[in-house]
Amino acid sequence: MQKISLCLWFDIQGEEAARFYTSVFKNSKIGRVTRYDEAAAKAAGRPQGSVMTVDFELDGQRYMALNGGPLFKFTEAISLVVNCETQKEVKDRFGVSWQIVPTILPEMLQDKDPEKAKRVMAAMLKMKKIDIDGLKQAYGGR
Repeated sequence: MQKISLCLWFDIQGEEAARFYTSVFKNSKIGRVTRYDEAAAKAAGRPQGSVMTVDFELDGQRYMALNGGPLFKFTEAISLVVNCETQKEVKDRFGVSWQIVPTILPEMLQDKDPEKAKRVMAAMLKMKKIDIDGLKQAYGGR
């Protein structure tokens, strides 16, 4: 059992976001959906019967979407990382930031040659958006 999972706080779009995310990633599914009962709705200022939480999995990783109201907004201070062959920086329509990390990056950063790893790190830290070709050039000493 996964001991730690991420809870994403939405205003009212938690179920919509979970359904969207599970449609994008393979091996994903919606789990338990809880709704605000009378007492919880009154305490939270949410409509009775509306969705409170949605448990979901993305490629086997568990998450929870919470419809907690407009108190908190997503920022780039937290993002979800997806390892892919190609890379794009994405902020989805719900405001969640996703970092698409090229699978080659950890390999280069953990190279046995510390100079190669150092050059890759120095190049990456100058990038606003990860440039795979630029990383490869730094790795190769160019």
